[in-house]
Amino acid sequence: MLKLPKFIAAAVQAAPVFLDTPATIEKAVGLIREARSNGADIIAFPEVFIPGYPYWSWITDPVTGGAWFDRLARAAITEPGPEVEILRGAARDAGIHVVIGINERSTSSIGTLYNTLLTIGPDGALLGKHRKLMPTWAEKLTWAPGDGAGLKVYDTAIGPLGALACGENTNTLARFALLAQGELVHVASYISLPVAPPDYDMAEAIKLRAIAHSFEGKLFTIVSCSTVSEEIITAMESVVPDARARLQRKSSAFSGVIGPDGRVVGKPLIDEEGIVYAEIDLGRCIQPKQMHDIVGHYNRFDVFDLRVNRRRLEPISLIDNAHTLDADDASAVEAAEPAGQRA
Repeated sequence: MLKLPKFIAAAVQAAPVFLDTPATIEKAVGLIREARSNGADIIAFPEVFIPGYPYWSWITDPVTGGAWFDRLARAAITEPGPEVEILRGAARDAGIHVVIGINERSTSSIGTLYNTLLTIGPDGALLGKHRKLMPTWAEKLTWAPGDGAGLKVYDTAIGPLGALACGENTNTLARFALLAQGELVHVASYISLPVAPPDYDMAEAIKLRAIAHSFEGKLFTIVSCSTVSEEIITAMESVVPDARARLQRKSSAFSGVIGPDGRVVGKPLIDEEGIVYAEIDLGRCIQPKQMHDIVGHYNRFDVFDLRVNRRRLEPISLIDNAHTLDADDASAVEAAEPAGQRA
């Protein structure tokens, strides 16, 4: 018999301790404990919460921003690494699912960073990491493109769980890739971006994207967005004199939960720092899917065919002993060779 869980979700809307990794980790651990003490079974954190977002890329030139990239690269963390172990320990101690954004430094290059989401189980196990597929606009000055290795839905006690970072929540194929794996709980992590065009309502845009995914997929979306602190504004004023005017614009952050009917569950947060709580009942996903199930009966898989490359992309493939290739490696080598060079 199908059993669909009910649980409490927590969405963090907060600023990191800007570019201070130990302090931001400490803040995250405190929020994990607070959410669990209030009955939450999952807590979602903003995009690159550890240790912050590269706002300088939006307000100055690449050369000037280079010094700030240096600071971010030094503050970024690796996976595996000691900072991730602290987060895993906090999730295990609290017995809560955690989805959190980090600046991940490549283990093979100190100059390559990824916008990464970690998904951690209530036993402290790292379920997986997803590197943002494509940095948005000015973000290309900071992060390398990710790959499909993290486009996975995890089987958890609170249901099939997936996550995407910020702008890739508008990537129809990325979203469908998760839906087609049975996703019923989606985490959408964002940053507050007040430097958007004057007529762009960032908070409304974030909500709209979450509504679209929930309504199309008939699932719950947990939205977590960062805020812009006074600390961040002051730091960016040292980059350009008008940083305050550009970074303190209101209606730039939205956090909350969207149900399978596209409606907000509970009360969201706009701009203010805090934690949003909402009850999720996955049983509410059945009736909407009876009407429009785009990963089931309401599709034409004989017409549409989506293929996803989930290989982790690495700068080098090392084969230490060519005489001990396993079957998969041997097939890969053979496929890579021009036909005329095969024996």
